[in-house]
Amino acid sequence: MFGFAKSLFGSSNDRKVKAMQGRVDKINALEPQMQALTDEQLRAKTVEFRERLAKGESLEDLQSEAFAVVREAAQRTLGQRHYDVQMIGGMILHKGGIAEMRTGEGKTLVGTTATYLNALESKGVHVITVNDYLAKRDADWMGQVYRFLGLTVGVIVNGLSQSQRQAAYQSDITYGTNNEFGFDYLRDNLVYDVSEMVQRGHNFVIVDEVDSILIDEARTPLIISGPTEDRSDFYRIIDGLVKELIKDSETFEHDEKQRQVLLTEKGSETIEDVLMQGGHLGEDTAGLYDAANVSVVHHVNQALRANILYTRDKDYIVKAGEVILIDEFTGRMMQGRRLSEGLHQAIEAKEGADIQPENQTLASVTIQNYFRLYKKLSGMTGTAATEAQEFGDIYKMDVAEIPTNRPIQRIDEDDEVYRTAAEKNAAILKQIEDCYRRGQPILIGTVTIEKSEQLSELLSKHEFELDGKKQKGIPHNVLNARYHEQEALIVADAGVPGAVTIATNMAGRGTDIQLGGNSEMHIAKWRQEQQGLGIEPSHEAEKAEKARFEAEIAERKAAALAAGGLYVLGTERHESRRIDNQLRGRTGRQGDPGRSKFFLCCEDDLLRIFAGDRLDAIMRSFGVQEGEAITHKWLNKAIATAQKRVEQRNYEIRKNLLKYDDVVNDQRKAVFEQRQEFMESSDLSEIVTEMRRDVIEDLVQRHLPPKAYAEQWDVDGLDERVQAVLGLQLPLKDWASEEGIANEEIQERIEKAADVRAAEREQILSAEQMRSVEKNFLLQMIDMQWREHLVHLDHLRNVIGLRGYGQRDPLNEYKTEAFSLFEKLLGDLRTNVTRWLMTVEFQFAEPEPEPAPLQFTEVHMDPLTGENERALAFAGAGADLTGEQRAALPVSALPAGWERTGRNADCPCGSGKKFKHCHGALV
Repeated sequence: MFGFAKSLFGSSNDRKVKAMQGRVDKINALEPQMQALTDEQLRAKTVEFRERLAKGESLEDLQSEAFAVVREAAQRTLGQRHYDVQMIGGMILHKGGIAEMRTGEGKTLVGTTATYLNALESKGVHVITVNDYLAKRDADWMGQVYRFLGLTVGVIVNGLSQSQRQAAYQSDITYGTNNEFGFDYLRDNLVYDVSEMVQRGHNFVIVDEVDSILIDEARTPLIISGPTEDRSDFYRIIDGLVKELIKDSETFEHDEKQRQVLLTEKGSETIEDVLMQGGHLGEDTAGLYDAANVSVVHHVNQALRANILYTRDKDYIVKAGEVILIDEFTGRMMQGRRLSEGLHQAIEAKEGADIQPENQTLASVTIQNYFRLYKKLSGMTGTAATEAQEFGDIYKMDVAEIPTNRPIQRIDEDDEVYRTAAEKNAAILKQIEDCYRRGQPILIGTVTIEKSEQLSELLSKHEFELDGKKQKGIPHNVLNARYHEQEALIVADAGVPGAVTIATNMAGRGTDIQLGGNSEMHIAKWRQEQQGLGIEPSHEAEKAEKARFEAEIAERKAAALAAGGLYVLGTERHESRRIDNQLRGRTGRQGDPGRSKFFLCCEDDLLRIFAGDRLDAIMRSFGVQEGEAITHKWLNKAIATAQKRVEQRNYEIRKNLLKYDDVVNDQRKAVFEQRQEFMESSDLSEIVTEMRRDVIEDLVQRHLPPKAYAEQWDVDGLDERVQAVLGLQLPLKDWASEEGIANEEIQERIEKAADVRAAEREQILSAEQMRSVEKNFLLQMIDMQWREHLVHLDHLRNVIGLRGYGQRDPLNEYKTEAFSLFEKLLGDLRTNVTRWLMTVEFQFAEPEPEPAPLQFTEVHMDPLTGENERALAFAGAGADLTGEQRAALPVSALPAGWERTGRNADCPCGSGKKFKHCHGALV
């Protein structure tokens, strides 16, 4: 029934795309008019559009004309004319949706339409790419269109100075990676002056490879951390208390299987009593598990784990006063590796070693919540439909599948399933050999780098006959995610007849696999080689070389087409259908023929976990012989179902993590907005006065409760706090003994006395200096309180799951506790700012030299490898890096004298490459 309705009325996606055809017709009708304009007249359209916007027209009113202008500008600058389907893709982006377009359909060009239109508002448009190489490439390539039309283009890459970043963000259009934009946002909320900020708001963003960035990369947050103050004494105190505690085995439960240790009820009561007696719990708290003591609970748990779970000379050794972890698989020492969240410090305290300061989170944000800051978020990719629910739920973005410009001729064959990995590998080698013999280019996709290396080794050892001669090894290329520029060259040649390319993940390569080769990439490589020889190629020489390349490529393309086009071979099914589709999508671009097939076995992770034993038993019962495979459409559906289950599980994990971060995000936005107001204001005296009065009201309410009798008032306690916080000595006892006096009247008298003291203190400085002091105190204190709050939330997040044992929802508990902690943060902020401004002594002295700036560490863990993607940003030139990694360092990191190295000489870094292809690429 539904199938009949769909065939009659079309799917919702078909109707969405069809609705935009009318506007495409309007754009096409404007094309002759745009072609008739001179370059100056076409450029003047940008000024005209901005004037019309200023007069009240909307972007929708300008859309058709603006798209027609961009199409003509692209034709004149790039020699590329937007297809009608590319215009539809641009409309989806402008609406804040996701345009799913097949590989080779020109997504990079599609982005120019929506980017130009939204840049007309002069509020900034951000274009996000998956790596620095693509950011630079797209900014240069598509920047030709924007600059031709009078817009400015900037690019944010690692190693830029603050002024360079500010200039790039002030451009109409700014390219960069998600990491660079996210960390700039966090750094902007750590500065002390508006002039030091680099970003200017979050208006409109286009995310290229949107599934890779907003789903895969979003599994780990962006974190800026810095060293904490020395707390070694606290670690030692807690360790001593825990060592006494665990002498009684009834105070804790040790689960060896789960490698967990927990305090029993007796243990909790015992440690609570000891901590309270030692004054280690917060004032006015209900007990150990009060929200204010969450940090103490965390340290107790870490000390317990250090003493029970971690054994010396098994899990770690102590060498020269340093605790060094041991790899449980190899038994080797892991120099430089440290356990996080204070656990390593707890082990150091246990062993009496020197306690190294732990890094403290200064600012953090998830990629989901960073991109939700934008007023309008859009994206494009080749594969998003399978994750449509997640994009809708988290980002409120609809996915639209854009039809291809030409019909797809790719043939997707059924999967072949073998019993063992050895049988599967033999079949894969046979297929690769067949393609190599016939001159058909083949792209082999693997799930991990390790498996790509294993396959590479098999290809290198493979023996076969070719033209009557024995040959050992099939020539091939292996793509590695580290070398982005080399990747582009390898991918550019992956469509050459007989090319064999192994790739781990084909998402976001940014370069099409074109049959016969890619002339643009070859020209760029040729130009670089000529410049390396000291020759600056002329326009005529470049034109002649391009003509020669294109003739050669046309010949190769004919041979590749005759062999059947690009063959895509998957060696394993990925957990996500989206990754498999990305691989398949590399063949059959722009109507080219192609073929794809996946080779699987019962030992593959996906099949082994979900149906390995059952499938193996079925194959045995049907008498499948060694080397034989089974193929069936039902089998394909069963595998797709297994993938859906894994995708759903991963989505639930990400959604659950986001729920917790949303709690913090609301608080983060409130603090960052308040901090921004403090920075932008030149006079905060009213806020300071309001804070002081709130503190006084709180002190009076706490010590002189409104409904209590005067005899029940804690006047001594109030007197002590007034002296400590306000620096005032007042006759509070005399006031309290007056007949019929109310607490409100006492509060008013304290406020008046505090106002007088504040005015007297302002006379010590000038009014201008006092405003500056107030601003600095407020900013420093809000940063200090926020950092402590993040630590408390981290600790709370680690222990809140235990509430589930008490049949309470950990998320709701977390919300409640986090709100209590936030209220405490606001109260502490008011109290500390008031105390500082009312009691600190002003001294006039010669200005001291500025201390060295705090060393920040930027962390974004790669979800697959677990390595910090930002580690290179802080590496020195002498670090143990590859040549390409060294070349990615800023020029300022080069040691003195390296700049005099000859371009064709070996690079002094020892990479084994020529200087021009290593560090010299930057000079």
